[in-house]
Amino acid sequence: MLRTPPQDTQRTVWDGVYNDTQARRGEAVFLEACSNCHGRSLEGADMTPALTGGAFMANWDGLTVGDLFDRIRISMPADRPGSLSRQEDADVVAYILRFNEFPSGKEELPREVQILKQILFKASRQ
Repeated sequence: MLRTPPQDTQRTVWDGVYNDTQARRGEAVFLEACSNCHGRSLEGADMTPALTGGAFMANWDGLTVGDLFDRIRISMPADRPGSLSRQEDADVVAYILRFNEFPSGKEELPREVQILKQILFKASRQ
């Protein structure tokens, strides 16, 4: 897993870093490109990790949204890595955040990894 320690990270996933329109687009992309392996409810399967729940939250806690974006951008979908556009990757990340009940905001999640690496993934508000 690509891990980048956050540097002077101020924003977190609790700060409404995506909007609902983007998450809806991400859901459509996810259902088309990702759900065969990760499941329609992001529950994962035998060899595929869940994208929701305690293990998912623990794995990403303390990393950045940019780390998750990079992971998706570089290695997903498994049968055709890198085939999604940066916008589609950002939309899928927005959908994953919404599914995990992180609040939405007014702005779309950017597709620039340098900006995304400034947003900390925190499993809890504290």
